[in-house]
Amino acid sequence: MDKDWRVEVASWLSNIGIESQPSDGTSTTALLIGCFLLAAISYAITTRYFVVWINRIIRRSSVTWDDIFIRFRMFERLALLVPLFILDFLLPTILNQKALLSILLDRGLSAILVVLIIRAIYAGLNAIDEIADVKHINRNFPVKSFVQLTKLFLFFIGLIVVVAIITSQSPVYFFSGLGVATGLVMLVFRDTILGFVAGIQLAANRMVSKGDWIQMDKYGADGAVQDVTLTTVKVRNWDNTITMIPAYALVSDAFKNWRGMSESGGRRIKRSVNIDVNSIRFLSDDEKVRLSKVNHLKAYFPQKLSEITQSNQLISDLDMPVNGRRLTNIGTFRVYLQEYLRQHPKTHHNMTLMVRQLAPTTEGVPLEIYLFTNDVRWAYYEEIQSDIFDHIFAVLPEFGLQAFQNPTGKDMRSIKATIAEADVKH
Repeated sequence: MDKDWRVEVASWLSNIGIESQPSDGTSTTALLIGCFLLAAISYAITTRYFVVWINRIIRRSSVTWDDIFIRFRMFERLALLVPLFILDFLLPTILNQKALLSILLDRGLSAILVVLIIRAIYAGLNAIDEIADVKHINRNFPVKSFVQLTKLFLFFIGLIVVVAIITSQSPVYFFSGLGVATGLVMLVFRDTILGFVAGIQLAANRMVSKGDWIQMDKYGADGAVQDVTLTTVKVRNWDNTITMIPAYALVSDAFKNWRGMSESGGRRIKRSVNIDVNSIRFLSDDEKVRLSKVNHLKAYFPQKLSEITQSNQLISDLDMPVNGRRLTNIGTFRVYLQEYLRQHPKTHHNMTLMVRQLAPTTEGVPLEIYLFTNDVRWAYYEEIQSDIFDHIFAVLPEFGLQAFQNPTGKDMRSIKATIAEADVKH
C-alpha cells in the first residue's frame, strides 16, 4: 500500500494521544485489542442494524423475487467487508515497527478482501440465476450460462489480483504472461475451451434453453433440458435417465429441438390408415340415402349430387358404371373424415388440416391424416390421437371399407379348414 496515507494515520493517532510507534509491548497489545474490538463492534452494528434493516425492507416489499437475495445471504457477506476494511486500515499502521509482520498483514488482509468481495458477487449472481428460474426467464434467455461465464471471469481476475498482491507485482505483469502460456493452455484444456466457446454460442444464439425438449439420437438423448452450462447440457430423458451432452456437440452435430412446437401451441399428427383396395367401390343408391343422414355429410351430399347430376346430363349410357361421374365410398369417407376433424374440439383450427390419399402400395391405399392438436402435452396428445383413430377404424364398415391387414394365423387356419371341407365334399 501507499506510504503517504500511513504517515497521515500515524499523525492522526499522535494527535489524539495514541503513539503509532509505542515504546513498549503493552501499548502495542492495547492498540491491537482496541483495533480488534473496533472491528468486532463495527461488524455487530452492521449485521444487527444495517443488514437487518435491509432484509426487513426486502421482506415487506410487494414483490417476492427479492427475497432470494436474503436466502443466499448476500448482505451478510457484504457485512464481513466492514471489519476487514478496518483491520486492513489500522493493523499495518499499529505494527509499523515490525516491517515484515506489517507487510504480511497488509498483503494478507488485502488478498482476503478480494476473496470476500468475489464471494459476495458470487452470492448475488446465484440469486440472479435463481430469480431467472422463478420468473422463467431461462426459457427465453440462458441466464445460467452468462452467470457461469461471469463467475469464471471473476475467478481468474481475482486469482491474478490476489497473486499480484501477495507478490507485490502489478496485475498487468501477470496478464502479459498469459500470452506466453496460451499454447500450453490450449493443448491441456482443449475440451474445456471447446465447451466454453460452444456454451457461449448456445447462449448467444438461443439454440438450447432450459425446459426445451431436444432429441439427439447420437447421444441417446430424448427428453427435457434440465440445465445448460458452459461446458455441458443436462437432459432428463422420458424414461427418467440422465444424459450429459458436451456443449460443443450441440454446435457441431445435428439435433432436434421441439421448442417451436411447444411455443406454437399445436402438435402434429401425421399418420395413415391403409385401406384394402378390394373394398373400394361406387356407392349404391341405398348407401347414398343412408349416408346422407350422417351429420358431417348432410351439407355435402345435396351439393355434390347436384353437381354430379348436372355433369352427367350430357353423358349417354349412364347405366354403365364407367360412364359419367359417380360417388365412391373412399371419396365420401375422405370428405366425412375432413369435416369430422375440422369440427373436433381438440384440433388446432388455425393450422394445416387435411386428409389426403397417398400412392398405393402392396399394403393398400394409404389415407393420411395430417393435422395439429391444440394440446402439446405428450400424454394428452397421445390420447387425442388415439381417440381419433379409434373412431376412424370403427366407422370404416359404415362406408363399406376395410383396413388392410396381412393374413394372420387365424386367417391361414380358416383357409386350411375351407380347403379341407371342399376336399371332403368332392
